[in-house]
Amino acid sequence: MEFLAVLIILGTLILFLLFIAIFQIKSAGMNVKDFWSFIKANDTLDKLYSFSKKYEKLSPQQQILFLKEAEEIFSAFDKVPNALWEEDYNKYMEVLNKYKDIKVLRWKESSLENK
Repeated sequence: MEFLAVLIILGTLILFLLFIAIFQIKSAGMNVKDFWSFIKANDTLDKLYSFSKKYEKLSPQQQILFLKEAEEIFSAFDKVPNALWEEDYNKYMEVLNKYKDIKVLRWKESSLENK
């Protein structure tokens, strides 16, 4: 009987905290889906940041994967307020610079192939 009461109290507390979290996300002007995609993108940002630091030359397949993942990150970060990711700004800019470098490199390669 006591065990059931503890479970009910814990369940109620968890639901209450969940509703508070959703309310705070909504009051910040975000959708819960956008916030969740930001959390996942933040993890991917860390991986891309470390990847961009380690590898100077990427194969064409790696370039395409990097570009795709970076575009998803940029999209997710654009949907949330900048205050949420101020501490990751340097990582974001590093990935953005690598993204730009790859785009320019791929553009040069494609223009040379077309000649």
